[in-house]
Parts: sequence; structure tokens; C-alpha cells
Amino acid sequence: MAMKRRAGTVLALLTTSALLAAGCSGGESEAPNEDELYKNPVTLTWWHNASQDGPGKTYWEKVAKDFSALHPTVTIQIEAIETNQLQRTRLPAALLTTDPPDIFQAWGGGEMREQVEADYLKDITDQVKTEVANISPSVAEIWAVDGKQYGLPYKMGIEGFWYNKEMFAQAGIAAPPTTFDELNAAVTKLKAINVIPIALGAGDKWPAAHWWYNFALRACSVDTLKKASTERVFDDPCFVKAGADLKAFIDTTPFQNNFIATPGQNDPTSANGLLANGKAAMELMGDWNKGTLETVAEDKSALAKFLGWFPVPAIAGSAGDPKAALGGGDGFACAKNAPAECVEFLKYIVSPEVQKGYAALNIGLPVIKGSDADIVDPALKSVLEATANATYVQLWLDTAFGSTVGAAMNDGIVAIFAGSGSPQQVVDAMKAAARK
Repeated sequence: MAMKRRAGTVLALLTTSALLAAGCSGGESEAPNEDELYKNPVTLTWWHNASQDGPGKTYWEKVAKDFSALHPTVTIQIEAIETNQLQRTRLPAALLTTDPPDIFQAWGGGEMREQVEADYLKDITDQVKTEVANISPSVAEIWAVDGKQYGLPYKMGIEGFWYNKEMFAQAGIAAPPTTFDELNAAVTKLKAINVIPIALGAGDKWPAAHWWYNFALRACSVDTLKKASTERVFDDPCFVKAGADLKAFIDTTPFQNNFIATPGQNDPTSANGLLANGKAAMELMGDWNKGTLETVAEDKSALAKFLGWFPVPAIAGSAGDPKAALGGGDGFACAKNAPAECVEFLKYIVSPEVQKGYAALNIGLPVIKGSDADIVDPALKSVLEATANATYVQLWLDTAFGSTVGAAMNDGIVAIFAGSGSPQQVVDAMKAAARK
């Protein structure tokens, strides 16, 4: 349902323009006058990224309808927008206007900090204390800036490999790989039965960039990654090593032909379409992939039988924590001048009732404590267990580093995949972007 996106250069440029205009003040937290709530007719515009017909899109329609039934003065106008289009063009442009959407998809981290500095977001700290208390602190703080809450997540999970258990059995792979040596051995066995070992959608850039992120997570210590996220310092040689490890893996040719032009998701010919329809054995992707795989699967019952999941393998002798994981989530924020009812709707989205309903869809992992009892899908239960057991969860690096560094980093990584870039050039591009 909630598909991953990566913000591009457009956001960086528009944010920079807004910083100059807005004076970097940040939204003020204003507790609503309870007597005024729901007294007058209000229309909320809601932009989310469940753009494909499926359980996620249908569920958000129900959530909006139920909220309006509880509060008849509130009308909610939904616009479902494909992830890349939403984050790269539509939302950055809308936030520069005097009429942005009231509530919209937000991924936190460095991107949210940029939006706060540009004075786009409503400070909701005082209104959401109860909700924040029911979310893991390490998760809730991703949607906070300098101790103030500007958004709330509704789902969170780590990345790993979605795989075809039947293909693994046919290739003689007894168990999911736990090290990269075992992953390389699995790739060789899958080639021997003439299937694509790993599907990759480098045409959308971010699915390719995620490979580098995971190599960086294995090559760099947690402290190094934390410092890079807060100070934009990329001097540690582990960042170059990440690119070198990636290049060595690409040279084993584990991906399909023309992976550089293949889209990531939402289409049977995309990378997740190859996995969903039995044409590839694995795909590296976030926890949301269950829903997108079902959307593009021609035979959903076959997908349900063969789909499994395992964490990103460790690399022997690396400085990084082998049980650290890359992850993130989806959430929403309210525009600075949105009516008070926007915050009330945001709170409703993460209410236990709505979170339990979301969990029952079995397309993603809810964030409110105690709302995951209805997760029954075996693959998602694996993600849930691994998320709970991860020693550290690193937010997606382009989100953590902010849109300017993130866009430069992703471009450099894709150049490695295309054979035109080098590990050092990725780091040089990140440093240059950080100086901006």
C-alpha cells in the first residue's frame, strides 16, 4: 500500500527558495479552542500515496468516511497520488503556494527538518502527547524536529529480501542466506535453474540506491551513521567501502537484463512485478512491499503460497552492526495553516481502532502498541519479528540526510549501477551537496 519514494532535486530547490522567503521560523504549536472544534463546516484536503486500487486505498476511503460520520461538519477530499510524483513534484510545488493540502504524506527525518525550517508544517506537540506515548520513542522522534512533533507515523518496518520459496527449493537453497557469502551462493544456484536471481528497479533510482544504503549499514558503525545524519559528515572511509562492496556485488550479475531502466513497482513489468509473477526469485524492498506485490500479481493465490521474507544478510568482518537494519515508515503531517480539525483527523488515523484495522489488511506494520495482533501473513510476521529484534534501525539514508544530499547520493549510486560512476564519486557528490 504505502509505497516507498525518494525525494528528488526538485524538493531541494523548492525548499531552498522557501527558506529564503519564510525566514526559517517553524510552525507554532497552538492548542485548538475546544469550543470551536467541529462547530463550523470544514473541508480537509488529504494527499496520500495509496494510488493503486487495492486494500490500502479502499481503507483510507473508509477512514475518511468514518471520521466524517463521527464529525459531520468535516468533509475530507482525498487525492491519491503515485509516490514519486507526490514527493518529487506535486507536494514540493503545493507547499510553496498559499493553498497546500491540509494533511499529506510525510516521511520524517532530514526531509521533515527542511519542511519545518521552511515553515511549512504545523507544530502539533501539545495535541498529540497521548498518541506519541503509545508509539516507540525511537519511531515517534523520526517525525519530530528539535524535540517538537510535526507529524505522526502510521506504519514502520525494516527492509529485507522478499523471495520465492518455491524457487529456492527448486534451486536447492535449504535456508534463506544469513551472510553475503551465502547470498552469492544462492545467486549462483538460481542462475543454474535459469531464473532471475534478484529483480531490481533502478529506473526509479531509489530501489538501486537502497543497495548502497545497506552496504553502508554493514560497512559503517552506528555512531558514524548517526554523525552523518546530524552533521552531514561523510569523511569515514566506510562510505567509499560501501560503494566498492556494491560494485563487487553488481559484477556478479545478480540482476535481470536492463535493470537500469526497469521501474521499481506498480506495474507487472516492474521489479516487484517480476517477483510477484514468478519471474525473479528475490527483491530487496521495504516492509510495504507485500501490498504492492499483491497489486501487480496476476495470480494472488500463487503469490501467497510462495512469498517469504528474510533480513539483509551480514558481511563477515565488517565494522557495522550485523543486526542493525535499514528501515522507515509512512506518516502524515498537517500544513502550518491547516484548521485544527486536521490535527484531530491525524490523531484519528493513528487511533488504536484505525491502527488495528490497518494491521488486519496485512499489508504493513502499525506503530501503535498492541495493534499488531491481527498480523497473520507469514512474511509480514517475519518482518515484525526482525524489526523487534533489530539492535538499531537506521532511517532510509536519503531521508535521514535530507533531500539535497539524498538526491546527489542517489544519482551517484545509480551511476555505479550504470557503469559510469565510482564509489569515490558518490561520496564526493554527498560532500558537495552538504556544503550547499
